[in-house]
Amino acid sequence: MENQFFVDSEHLSLTALEKKHRLETDRSSRKNHMEYLPDMEKIESDVCQQVMTQMNSFDYSVYTARDIRTALTHETCSIEDFKALLSPAAEPFLEEMAQKARIETSKHFGNTVYLFTPLYIANYCENYCVYCGFNCYNHINRMKLNMEQIEHEMKVIADSGMEEILILTGESRVQSDVEYIGEACKLARKYFRMVGLEIYPVNTDEYKYLHECGADYVTVFQETYDTDKYETLHLYGHKRVWPYRFDAQERALRGGMRGVAFSALLGLADFRKDALASALHVYYLQRKYPHAEMSLSCPRLRPIINNNSINPLDVGEKQLCQILCAYRIFLPFVGITVSSRESAEFRNGIVKIAATKVSAGVSTGIGDHESKYNAKDDDTVKGDEQFEIDDNRSFERMYKDMSSEGLQPVLNDYVYV
Repeated sequence: MENQFFVDSEHLSLTALEKKHRLETDRSSRKNHMEYLPDMEKIESDVCQQVMTQMNSFDYSVYTARDIRTALTHETCSIEDFKALLSPAAEPFLEEMAQKARIETSKHFGNTVYLFTPLYIANYCENYCVYCGFNCYNHINRMKLNMEQIEHEMKVIADSGMEEILILTGESRVQSDVEYIGEACKLARKYFRMVGLEIYPVNTDEYKYLHECGADYVTVFQETYDTDKYETLHLYGHKRVWPYRFDAQERALRGGMRGVAFSALLGLADFRKDALASALHVYYLQRKYPHAEMSLSCPRLRPIINNNSINPLDVGEKQLCQILCAYRIFLPFVGITVSSRESAEFRNGIVKIAATKVSAGVSTGIGDHESKYNAKDDDTVKGDEQFEIDDNRSFERMYKDMSSEGLQPVLNDYVYV
């Protein structure tokens, strides 16, 4: 096997198993992951070339303690300084990096921390991404909420006091088409001040439509910026096309979205290069679209249904903290989100140093917010989750915990006029 995340299923038909195994073992049977499909919009942009040139030339083994000390003395962090801070040579300087990051965070964000919650409305997927619980060959309970169910879930969340929601689906245009997602956005606007989307990438006109339906921002995980590794992990479906995914945030901004969020899934490939590319993706787009709000997150791999062995490999909490501190020093104005993939202890600590936004009351399953928020067991059919989370705190508990840490929880900072 060419990857360590293989998920098999005894419930697949012989025909499906044959196709699945052929995709895994025979590259010639897979479509070129760098070629656009006919329905995919191709935009003219130099951002990708700039990011990839920097990432491909990044040799983090050349940096020394002297480079780290120099980087930490600079008032403005250059790209070269940022590379040094991501290198192994910076690990002994983590305390100094944390102190500098904390100063930058306080300077630009005060002692605030933003709270939001995700709502998965469907888990059908047409992609074969070998590390993801939603992948089309993984045997899980599939579910798609109708509008009545979506509104019920949203009301439960809104009644808890939450004012920002992130709507997510599996990547299936057939089951979760743009119109379906748009109707969900219209419902969300009734209950929330901020509406985000984490869905399959779409074309500029479709982002424009979703923005008109009420969406404020779009999050897209590039997963890994290593195109060769990406090919071995995304074996089937629209998601397999790497460049179309890369340009998603720029299409969203051209479609009128107020903000965009970026991330690599740490543990899939060389995490230092992925961390560099993620931040530079923000850096170059921010200069091209200075009016846009941009944010970063840095999730690590988590176990999924039918495969508990998936883990972030060499990305420990120390390395994650290093990346977050480097992000803050390099991009002092950019929001940084730390998801419930991480432990409560880690999130409690990092929001006082570099992170500015955390999720609360999280469920990555479909249709189970009422049982989660109201602690009520029932026999309602629910869709399985995308991955395991580590921090299960409710919104109320998270709010209290953040306050006890001396932070000011913020539910919304945007005023509509």
